[in-house]
Amino acid sequence: MLTPSIVAIVLGGVFAALWLTTRVPGALVAGIAWLLYAPYEFLMYARVLCSGECNIRVDLLLLWPLLLGISLAVPIRYLVRRFRSPGKG
Repeated sequence: MLTPSIVAIVLGGVFAALWLTTRVPGALVAGIAWLLYAPYEFLMYARVLCSGECNIRVDLLLLWPLLLGISLAVPIRYLVRRFRSPGKG
């Protein structure tokens, strides 16, 4: 079963790998953010951090836009950095 915490771990790994290969500064931040979100989401899914009524999650109104903004900034920054660099031939 594909849970949000597994998706967060995969995205964290993708951004960490992107940082290792391209050294785009925001990729490391995005990877860490997703990897920090994964255990939090798992604990919410396991109903450890919520008191039983986890159907309405107001915390996601803050977390998802933040994660989405960081995740979208990485490819934009990479593309800007790539096209602004001097031509290589």
